[in-house]
Amino acid sequence: MLTRENVSVKLEAMNIERTAELESRAKVHGALAEVTRLQIVDLLTVGDASASEVGAELDVPSNLLAHHLKVLEQADLVTRRRSEGDGRRWYLSLGPAADPNLTGGSVLGSASRVVFVCSANTARSHLAAALWRRASPIAAISAGTHPGERIHPGAVKTAGRHRLPVPDVAPQLLDAVARDGDLVITVCDRAHEELGGLGWVHWSVLDPVPHGTEAAFDAAYDDLATRVAALAPRLAQAS
Repeated sequence: MLTRENVSVKLEAMNIERTAELESRAKVHGALAEVTRLQIVDLLTVGDASASEVGAELDVPSNLLAHHLKVLEQADLVTRRRSEGDGRRWYLSLGPAADPNLTGGSVLGSASRVVFVCSANTARSHLAAALWRRASPIAAISAGTHPGERIHPGAVKTAGRHRLPVPDVAPQLLDAVARDGDLVITVCDRAHEELGGLGWVHWSVLDPVPHGTEAAFDAAYDDLATRVAALAPRLAQAS
């Protein structure tokens, strides 16, 4: 039975929830009301980076960068995760409060071919290249810094569940297929660190192979699909 008391309780709960939402939004807007912090978020809409890479890219001293990152993390605009390669390194990514469309989808440039790279070239890089071919007219291939023997069965099954065509090809060495003008995107921390940051963009995607579960491969697929969907419209095909 609906009573005045019940209605009052419900309205109070709604007001508390609304206030919390407004406070969260105010914190986000406050964090972004500064040029350097806006630049950091803008940089992370394209890919992940360590704090030192962000500092070098934006020419920001480490002590000042630490302050800006703290503000962004408190507003849930930026998160960080320990590298699967060098465990002493942490990668910064967009947080749950960040709007991936913050930049307005501005065009970043053009490319004739995109090369997705992970260490073994058995899972993430193949899925990323297949997703890219579905989303963009720009050619895409995958390669590895230490290629394995075959594509992981878990990656093949994941692609099948999502009706994503993945060519039945052997993993290949990056040095054997790379050519001038390639736009390299690393999709694993180890490959990014091996290449010394020479890739154009880094996506710190968790490796599903050690877990080997359907859930782990689906999580990697979803992460890659989100990143490809955000980046593909921002790259034009080179003439």
